[in-house]
Amino acid sequence: APVPRDSGNISGNLHRPRRYHRGLQRVFYTSALISIRSCEESRRFYERKRAEGKRHTQAVLALARRRVNVLWALIRDGQCFHRGLPVTAAA
Repeated sequence: APVPRDSGNISGNLHRPRRYHRGLQRVFYTSALISIRSCEESRRFYERKRAEGKRHTQAVLALARRRVNVLWALIRDGQCFHRGLPVTAAA
């Protein structure tokens, strides 16, 4: 649930809470585990973290955190997820 961080004349300033629901945390961890096998981008991120010296669990948690950040950005911006790279017009 977004937490308001309003101050003075500024309103609508929301941030992601730092406390987590244990069930949701487990869902994102499991989602990250499965995405390593099924999603090439997630696999590359996982392999990069492993190359940095992270253990398996640390790399999966980093991927789960990244997925939470992406989901939060989609909710914040009111956008839908598109798997492919964004297409830009050539100048």
